Amino acid sequence: MRSAPQSPRRRPLWGLFIAPALLLIAAIAWSAFWFFAASQVDVQADAWRAREAKSGRVYDCARRSVAGYPFRLEIRCDGASVSLVAQTAGATTPVTARLGEILVVAQVYDPKRVIAEFASPATITDRGAASFAVNWSKGRSSIVGLPDIPERASIVFDNPAIERVEGSVQTPLANASHVELHGRLAGGSVADHPVIETVARIEGGSVKGLHPLLAEPFDVDARMMLSGLKDFSPKPWPERFREIQAANGHVEVVQSRIQQGDLVAVAAGTLGLNANGRIEGELQMTVAGLEKVIPALGIEKMLDEGVPQATLDRVAPGVKTQDINNLFGALDRAIPGLGKIVKQNAGAGVAAGINSLGSETVLEGNKARSFPLRFVDGAVFLGPLRVAQVPPLF
Repeated sequence: MRSAPQSPRRRPLWGLFIAPALLLIAAIAWSAFWFFAASQVDVQADAWRAREAKSGRVYDCARRSVAGYPFRLEIRCDGASVSLVAQTAGATTPVTARLGEILVVAQVYDPKRVIAEFASPATITDRGAASFAVNWSKGRSSIVGLPDIPERASIVFDNPAIERVEGSVQTPLANASHVELHGRLAGGSVADHPVIETVARIEGGSVKGLHPLLAEPFDVDARMMLSGLKDFSPKPWPERFREIQAANGHVEVVQSRIQQGDLVAVAAGTLGLNANGRIEGELQMTVAGLEKVIPALGIEKMLDEGVPQATLDRVAPGVKTQDINNLFGALDRAIPGLGKIVKQNAGAGVAAGINSLGSETVLEGNKARSFPLRFVDGAVFLGPLRVAQVPPLF
């Protein structure tokens, strides 16, 4: 006798709900974690501000909000300001910077990496005496290692411009099409003899009011190492420079490149400070298009119009302007026009003399000269020619 076929067993329906239930639990747990992390932003921010205030850096935020659910924390600060108190010891008013808005973003799963965007403009007040306005089209930064010990940091600005503000008048000081500054802790720690590596890039930079040569657009790319710091605690710059000098610290220019039109210069070397706070050291330079700099330095014009004593003191200490001008005048009296010819030839001689410095080489496919740029007790020497004087740093 044949048995009747058995009907298939029904699977329990609850198994179909396991995956959605687990997903729902995970979503609830993640949401709870995010909202807890968001609630801790104010706690951590206030604790960080308190630590910074003890070190002389006072941060403030008129209004703070948190968003970014579910994977990011977006902290928006309106009415941001920072006052550097310890760096301006002895002054009645600290250096204060104010800007409208900062947006700080961190991934919930990587909270030690923070990215920030800055809204333009910013105002900087220096000890209540000078005021500056800073504008940019886009400003952003990133820091790795917060809130404990920063390991590396970067800040980038597109189209930055700095102006001095005097009442209702704004005077341009400097601008660029792009600026980058990167730094990392290359040795030690922030509390014990840190060694800092920095990389700086400037595209289309220009500085007004210092020298006509700096007013023309230039590009800079440099990598440097700074040693001699005791720690990162804030202190007045003269005190910090004394600290570096006492520790025999220095700035090592690992590599640098400057381009301005046809002029290209690369340099490397080490610079330090002597007991008088003046720069000492040497950079080995290679320059293509050095002859382009001579007219910009004004040497030929100086010879043609007369030599101010202040200029002679800078480029040829001990030589009197009256002696040179009397010499050119005597030549003109003896043979009219001879003084002018001598001046013009003197200018050509200066150019030829500078171009004969060091040794001939090739830089980026162009003829170039390689020579040392020496710093002796703050005086800057291009070969035997004294071209500048840097004031003491403390």
